[in-house]
Amino acid sequence: MATVAQQLLQAREGKNLTIYQVAESTKIRTDHIRALEAGNFDVFSAPVYIKGFVRTYATLLRLDVGEVMRTLEAELAQTKKFREPPSLTGRRRGILDFLTLQLSKLNWKVARVGLVILGVAVLGFAGVLLWRHFHRAEPVVNLPPSVYKPNKPGTGATLPVPAPKNKP
Repeated sequence: MATVAQQLLQAREGKNLTIYQVAESTKIRTDHIRALEAGNFDVFSAPVYIKGFVRTYATLLRLDVGEVMRTLEAELAQTKKFREPPSLTGRRRGILDFLTLQLSKLNWKVARVGLVILGVAVLGFAGVLLWRHFHRAEPVVNLPPSVYKPNKPGTGATLPVPAPKNKP
C-alpha cells in the first residue's frame, strides 16, 4: 500500500497541479505541502496540523479521505514524536487542573443563580456580624478617666444660675 505522501504526490501530478496552485486553493503553505508529499512530518509541531492539512489536501485531490486518514493514523503511530498525544501542561495534573475541569463542566445559567444566592447570604451574614459588633460596643468604654475642673467664676464660660426663690 502506498504511503500518504506517495498518494498525495501521485494524485497532484495526475491532476497536473503545481504546488503553488494547491497552496492557493487550500491556503496551506508551500513548504508544508512539500513536507507532506515528502512524508517529513517532523516539520509540524503537533499531529493535529498534519491531520488537518492532509484532510484538506486529500479533499482537494478528490481522494478517499477516510482511507487516507486511516493510513495517516497508522504512519503517525509508527513515529516516535507523534505516537502519544502530548501533555497539554507538561506536568502532572494537580488540584488546579481538577478544579478547572470541574468548573468547565458547570451549567453556568444554573450556577449563576446559585452564586447570586450564595453572595446574598454571605453579605447578609457579614451585615449581621457588623451590626452585632457595633451595637454591643459602649462608646465610653475606651475613654481615659478624667477629673472635673469647673471654670473660673466670672469668665462667662458658664451661664448664671438663678437664685432659688423663697417659698411663702
